[in-house]
Amino acid sequence: MSQPPATPGAAAQYTTNPPRELPKRRGTELVMLALSALIVTSAFVLVQANQEQELSWSVVWYGLAYLSIFGVAHLAVRRWAPYADPLILPCVALLNGLGLVMIHRIDLAEAAGGEDVTASAPRQVLFTVVALAFFLGVLIVISDHRTLTRYAYILGLVGIVALALPAVLPSSISEVNGAKVWLKLPGFSIQPGEFAKIALMIFFASFLVAKRDLFMSAGKRVLGVELPRARDLGPIIIAALACLGILVFEKDLGTALLFFGIVLVMLYVATERIIWVVLGLSMFSVGGIIAYTLFTHVQQRVANWIDPLATYDDAGGGYQIAQGLFGLGTGGFLGTGLGLGRPDTVPEAHTDFISAALGEELGFAGLAAILLLYMLLALRGMRSALAVRDTFGKLLGGGLSFAIIMQVFVIVGGVTKLIPMTGVTTPFLSAGGSSLLANYILVALLLRISDAARRPQQPAKPKPGPKAPLAEAHTVMVQRSQAEAGLAAHQPEGGNPP
Repeated sequence: MSQPPATPGAAAQYTTNPPRELPKRRGTELVMLALSALIVTSAFVLVQANQEQELSWSVVWYGLAYLSIFGVAHLAVRRWAPYADPLILPCVALLNGLGLVMIHRIDLAEAAGGEDVTASAPRQVLFTVVALAFFLGVLIVISDHRTLTRYAYILGLVGIVALALPAVLPSSISEVNGAKVWLKLPGFSIQPGEFAKIALMIFFASFLVAKRDLFMSAGKRVLGVELPRARDLGPIIIAALACLGILVFEKDLGTALLFFGIVLVMLYVATERIIWVVLGLSMFSVGGIIAYTLFTHVQQRVANWIDPLATYDDAGGGYQIAQGLFGLGTGGFLGTGLGLGRPDTVPEAHTDFISAALGEELGFAGLAAILLLYMLLALRGMRSALAVRDTFGKLLGGGLSFAIIMQVFVIVGGVTKLIPMTGVTTPFLSAGGSSLLANYILVALLLRISDAARRPQQPAKPKPGPKAPLAEAHTVMVQRSQAEAGLAAHQPEGGNPP
């Protein structure tokens, strides 16, 4: 029985609409970068005017360097990650610029005080240029974040080796201020743990994605909790204990706390079971008590946290914390103004205690705005992690975003005496090459995940269905043209056409 040909309208009503293409929003990113440049340039002018009562060519030099660095970064994102979130790079640019302003301001204060020290601001500009090269390399080489899963175990091994390297080297080339976390080479120093943090996050994300179901169901039931099998849980326990053991041996408690928090959050995100958080916090409490009992430097830091004035004159005592608190108190709500405070009275104000320097001159309002900027950066990263289509990207993006917030909490909490002080840097603000390089790699990975999340998904090609048997095939009447009919009429029977 013949069937009429399908009409175009009937077929169109069953056609799925192609996915709507999201705007790339690179123009928005450019406008926000211009606003960041305006804020940073104004801050440079205020520092120079208030500190030296005149403007020098250094303001022009720093301003042009800042514009060049982030102009190149914007062009790179436009070229290699066109659908990336438009607010991530401007947030990073503003934080990096404010850190450069405060480092320059502390250089001026130390020079005015007659101290013979090397200026840190030019080195910070150089570190930012090198970090931009790493940033570009990640965007170009890693075109798809999912390819990182192929090297997850290799990166995990590299991360553990990078953490352990300073611990096994002599103190003369690995120890600074009592912490064995450095690798001092001719001409420069590097902190391998900053890069190990990213490598281990990639390993943990890939491992948890592969073993997610086993973490949720398989294994024995202990006290009402279903625990995974030891052979499935083994790699992550070995990696976590090795990292924490190395960091405790190196006396780098801040990085140990940072790693612990990141792994705990990634485990919770992967399994969605609160019991892992409870077990993790319980283990952390027990480990903290053991560390306080065994290590004198932990006891010293707890004493400094409880009452910094009681240990004010002790070696390694609470002098630094007390000076930072005095600076924050002097700043009050609105601050003394850029260039009008005394941040140089706080030891290491350009690195660990840069948040105290900013709090003194910008006040509570300015410091709160900077913390909100970090929160905005992490929220945009989390949003990209939720929107990306693959589980590995969700877990890695969430871990990278949380790492920023966790690091800010650890250092700012220590400066404000909320928690015991630990030696980690403030991302993008503090002076230091290793931290800046590692954090720009982290941002490049976030942008890559964000680009994958916002990029329109290509519609899948329809798969051909199974063909019906010839006996069941429908008969279709085909109408021949007049020319074909005439040709058939003149053709002899059983022969070929003339």
